[in-house]
Amino acid sequence: MLSKKQDPDKIKSEEVKQTLACFKEGFNCTQAVLSTYDPQFGLEHENAIKIAKAFGSGMGMGETCGAVTGALMVIGLKQAGLKVRSLFSKDRTEEIAREIVVRFKARNGTTVCRELLGCDVSSYGGLKTAKKEKHFKKRSPKFVQDAAEILEEILEEEQKK
Repeated sequence: MLSKKQDPDKIKSEEVKQTLACFKEGFNCTQAVLSTYDPQFGLEHENAIKIAKAFGSGMGMGETCGAVTGALMVIGLKQAGLKVRSLFSKDRTEEIAREIVVRFKARNGTTVCRELLGCDVSSYGGLKTAKKEKHFKKRSPKFVQDAAEILEEILEEEQKK
């Protein structure tokens, strides 16, 4: 069941809707976010799904939320150049990445998957609990939506600059 915030009729962005739909299909948080944007950045869909697979469930260790990681991957595709740059370059990728993390923490208090889910998915017992109590279905959609909305906000802000 969707919370009020996740009511599909209330979601304005098609990308956010697509990200949630992908997640509900069974892809992990990272895959859902990254694969929504793969065509915009020349990344083949299959490769986006493969690349993102190992980053779900906080890299399988309950660490950084996969939805946040997916948003950071999109920012890397959008923002980062290919030339080697100094630590003090004008490349804003890391600055924007920090902003995603700050905004996600403001909404959820943390970016740590095990804290968001309320159990340690890196352990057999924690993963079993997460599946039994349907944390991935009940809790994760909010985090996927939050990361996708934040990403959209930032992409719009960057486009205006």
